[in-house]
Amino acid sequence: MAVATVNGLSISYEIIGSGRPWVITPGGRFSKDTPGVRQLAEELAAAGNQVLLWDRPNTGASDVCFTGESESAMQADALAGLLTQLDLAPAVIIGGSGGSRVSLLTAARHPKVAAGLALWWISGGVHGLLSIGVHYCGGSFEAAWDAGMAGVAALPEWAQSLERNPGNRARILDQDRDEFLATMERWLAVYCPRADEAVPGLPDADARALDLPTLVFRSGASDPHHRRETTERVAATLPRARLVEPPWPDTEWNDRRSSAEAAGGLFVRWPLLAPHLLAWARESGLD
Repeated sequence: MAVATVNGLSISYEIIGSGRPWVITPGGRFSKDTPGVRQLAEELAAAGNQVLLWDRPNTGASDVCFTGESESAMQADALAGLLTQLDLAPAVIIGGSGGSRVSLLTAARHPKVAAGLALWWISGGVHGLLSIGVHYCGGSFEAAWDAGMAGVAALPEWAQSLERNPGNRARILDQDRDEFLATMERWLAVYCPRADEAVPGLPDADARALDLPTLVFRSGASDPHHRRETTERVAATLPRARLVEPPWPDTEWNDRRSSAEAAGGLFVRWPLLAPHLLAWARESGLD
């Protein structure tokens, strides 16, 4: 496991292959080791690409961090710093679910690090946004409110970060409770739906300025968290976006979510994206 220090944070990463730089960002608070992520990287690397896998702050073996206007913006800044430090910029930045949001924010906030974007499972809709806001922030807010920072450190959602990076326990316990509560509410507020933002924290006006090759995989009509209309709106907003059908059935997200453990995990079929990503990259001059 390699570690880089970016913005004062220890970031765990791995590079697979050589050639044109790519970076994959998974969703949720899942690590780079989640089944399907590495396998997608290996498919891309086999075609002559250099693929960065990384644990965002608050995931895997990287440091936890509770600064920034939103968790996704903080992670986007960390990714831009990591790409720059590793001399991998500009890279083709790709990701699914929360990883698509971080990818978009990285390109918008740090245009020089992005050569292209590919996105799938973009979170959206009133239900989708409010539910993930509560998922990411609500439990930690309530634990801190009721039991202080020791209560936050005891939450199952932080167990992997504490196990893989033991220093994270002290980083959580050292947080000022009131400041932490304010951070959780600030981060949660970003997920409140806004008419001028298809993606939380990214005004549509800023999205229209993202003049780089972009591939958007259409979400399933059955998906309540990554709404089909959100992918269609994002594709219509980004000036050089191409909207395509994904290499799986309409029910893919629900199928994975309903039996994630038995099916091998939420991202286990991400390698199916590789042929589509590589063909788009060739056609866009990104190979």
